[in-house]
Amino acid sequence: MKIWKYLVWAAAAALAVSVAACNPEDILSEKWQKQNQNNQGEQQGGQEETEEPVDKTPKKLSGTVIGTTKYVDYNTGNVSYTVNSRDNVFDGDFNTFFATYDRSRTWVGLDLGKPHVITKVGYSPRITQEGRVELALFEGANQADFSDALPLAIVKQAGTSNVMQYLDVNCSRGFRYIRYVGPNDARCNVAELEFYGYRSAGDDTQFCQLTNLPTVVINTQNAQEITSKTTYISSNIYIISEGGKKLLSAPTTSIRGRGNASWGFPKKPYKIKFAQKMRPLGAPANDKKWTLLSNHGDKTLMRNILAFEVSRRVGMEYTPFCTPVDVILNGQYDGCYQFCDQVEAGSNRVDAKNGYLIEIDAYAYDEAVNFYSNRGTPVTVKYPKDDEITAAQKSFIQNFFENMENAVNGANFKDETLGYRKYLDVDSFLQNFIVGEFSGNTDTYWSVNMFKRESGTGVLFTGPAWDYDLAFDNDYRTYPINNLNDFIYCTNGSTASGSTLNLVNQIVKNDPAARARLVEIWDQVKPKLQDLNDYVDQTAQLLDESQQLNFKRWPILNSYEHMNPQASGSYKGEVNVVKKYITGRLTKFDQLVRNY
Repeated sequence: MKIWKYLVWAAAAALAVSVAACNPEDILSEKWQKQNQNNQGEQQGGQEETEEPVDKTPKKLSGTVIGTTKYVDYNTGNVSYTVNSRDNVFDGDFNTFFATYDRSRTWVGLDLGKPHVITKVGYSPRITQEGRVELALFEGANQADFSDALPLAIVKQAGTSNVMQYLDVNCSRGFRYIRYVGPNDARCNVAELEFYGYRSAGDDTQFCQLTNLPTVVINTQNAQEITSKTTYISSNIYIISEGGKKLLSAPTTSIRGRGNASWGFPKKPYKIKFAQKMRPLGAPANDKKWTLLSNHGDKTLMRNILAFEVSRRVGMEYTPFCTPVDVILNGQYDGCYQFCDQVEAGSNRVDAKNGYLIEIDAYAYDEAVNFYSNRGTPVTVKYPKDDEITAAQKSFIQNFFENMENAVNGANFKDETLGYRKYLDVDSFLQNFIVGEFSGNTDTYWSVNMFKRESGTGVLFTGPAWDYDLAFDNDYRTYPINNLNDFIYCTNGSTASGSTLNLVNQIVKNDPAARARLVEIWDQVKPKLQDLNDYVDQTAQLLDESQQLNFKRWPILNSYEHMNPQASGSYKGEVNVVKKYITGRLTKFDQLVRNY
């Protein structure tokens, strides 16, 4: 067991804990970086060397009260530094309470002076405000600014006034600083808190995993909000998995926002860049860059997961790795997310390290390296990377893409030697077509990933599948999909350009050999999709505990989000929409494929 390394601040620590808030402006960034350097690479920490035997008898703990210092005076609605203060939660009186002026990311806790293993926490809500404790989070840390905070427990339901409720803590690491972080938009509003445990640095054999899903903990530098899709901010990230038995510790990680329309949602998606390459949660790729997909408008929280499963069954060369997780951001539960590959060239990702990765992309104008083909198709160049690509490389891939488009539209386009096949791999194009059309993705041809293995010779392959939150009957523009009498792309679907629509038409509808090949591939794939609803049921069961928390954090089951065509009002109802769609699509898509 490695020795846990942390700085002991004398006078500075005393000052910090007396005034620290959830967004502690007095903690200097240099100090934060220094702490992270000391913590770098510590996968197993938290135990002090001591010759004294540890008394593991839990006791009610006391210490210096720390937390948010701006309170609200409900009589005036103004800021107070005396009324409804943080000291109230430790006075033994249910009639007093702690209420902060800021509505979110506020907290109260104790500096215990030395690390303690916490065995139990207790809480009681403010009288008449029982629901304000739901999704409150208990955390422990060994840095005064909670930059290394880890969860101890989460309150999963409303509390009861005038009585203490207790949660057992299943975390073996010892913490000097412990706190209660109020849920979003609640002003804390807690009447009493209690912490139980024993003095010890503990060990790293067990951590608190919020549900059956892995827990991703993000502590940004000085608890900054993530507000940019282009500017990274420093953070500590921890991933707790295997029932709390495994901790991945990644100090000095960078994080920023990501996405197009999804970045405008209340529940934000993120891009993570680790300082070192790693293979989190058993992912095939060993890489620095990963994504956290929010799936905000997808109330099943599984449409991307399901589309990737279809991709695997169809036999696409590469399907992105993904797994559902719970996310804690700066002390607050942020919901159920999808931890996923970054679509990029690399080992166990897109096989394009010696070639190119491009995307037919309706948002190409907003990307660093892009071009419009001579037929008006917007294309983003994703690899070589924007800070590495040369003018010659960009010119080459643009010319190659335009030659492919010209061949598709040429007089000899059906010819297997003179036509488009010398530029485009037909099987991967048709496989991607099946994934998009069977899954009912409105945006299959709004963005199309394509890659070229070699820089000079070789053809363009289509894939991987990506961005399926609108699929499986989740878009009012195409709903109900199975009532459409043609493929989605040529009826109500979105395409990046008219030339993109024409590209698909030429291959799928106007080339008899490609049409015949589409039927052959579909006949191979269809039996593999017959039990897809069993996979839906299994995934729903996997997500059940997390989705309950997610829809408390984001109560949207009765509202229309983004492109939703309906709001069923329950998670089960949302899952049934997907299952009904799949049952109908197996028959409908089969008819469409054979009619052309």
